[in-house]
Amino acid sequence: MQTQVRRYPPPNPRGSRERKWDRTVEDLGNIVMLEHVNVTVPEQPPATLFYVSGLGLTRDPYLMTGVTNMWVNVGRSQFHLPSGKPQVLRGITGVVIPGRAALLERLESVSKQLAGTKFSFEAKPDYVEATCPWGNRIRIHEPAPEFGAMRLGMPYVQLDVPLDAADAIARFYREIVGTGATVTSVEGEKAARVSAGPDQYLVFRETAAAADAPAFDGHHIAVYLADFSGPYKRLLERDLISEESDQHQYRFEDITDLATGKVLFKLEHEVRSMRHPLYARAHVNRNPAQTNRLYTPGHEALSWDLPVAG
Repeated sequence: MQTQVRRYPPPNPRGSRERKWDRTVEDLGNIVMLEHVNVTVPEQPPATLFYVSGLGLTRDPYLMTGVTNMWVNVGRSQFHLPSGKPQVLRGITGVVIPGRAALLERLESVSKQLAGTKFSFEAKPDYVEATCPWGNRIRIHEPAPEFGAMRLGMPYVQLDVPLDAADAIARFYREIVGTGATVTSVEGEKAARVSAGPDQYLVFRETAAAADAPAFDGHHIAVYLADFSGPYKRLLERDLISEESDQHQYRFEDITDLATGKVLFKLEHEVRSMRHPLYARAHVNRNPAQTNRLYTPGHEALSWDLPVAG
């Protein structure tokens, strides 16, 4: 008796099935993570009130535990807040924090202690906008499909750039940094949207107000690159490296028009390799609903947005 061999077609024979997924949306580009935003602050106590007590974020318990610097965890990303003359990002840092009602209560609770500073907050239909004691704007969103799987984190940094700069900025990131960048519309204005990791972006939004913005004061962002040396070589060729930090890190701050060499915008980039000792370091993120008066064992960090059982 002859054994009949049953032949199965391959999972997706050419032309036999509709390709229903856009695979390009999974591409990250060369920037694999937006790690932190760094602005100097003149006093640590008001910074603690705003970022920790007000926003409900977590001071890193392991690093920078003194009185001259503070690292504040927001999911996998951070705010770095060393002491110094106040620096103000020329734009907005977007964060995802679950629990809008509790957030508003926390911000209200620190308002008296921050009176006389630039602190403010306002509930908008889709987000809460808060301003730190020295003028940095933080836009707080609830978790939403537009932020992917992010439940707590830093999905974007949005910068205000001069008119007619978005196209050239997008080209700079594509050709020099080697990451994905498109030109789109943000809040009715033309903007370059740069891929900066899973569900993370840098947004450069054109605005006429940028012409009257204060001069760049030295604030910076930190990013990790998969191809660390390629952008370094291209930046070096154009004399754009501003700091040779160490084996795992370098910096640049000028974003230029590749056709003319004109500086379009200044934003210091702390560029790290994926061999950097801090890459993918686990961060402690507390549940701010826990208090000494309303405490439930085991819920400190089990799930940051898990409500405390009463």
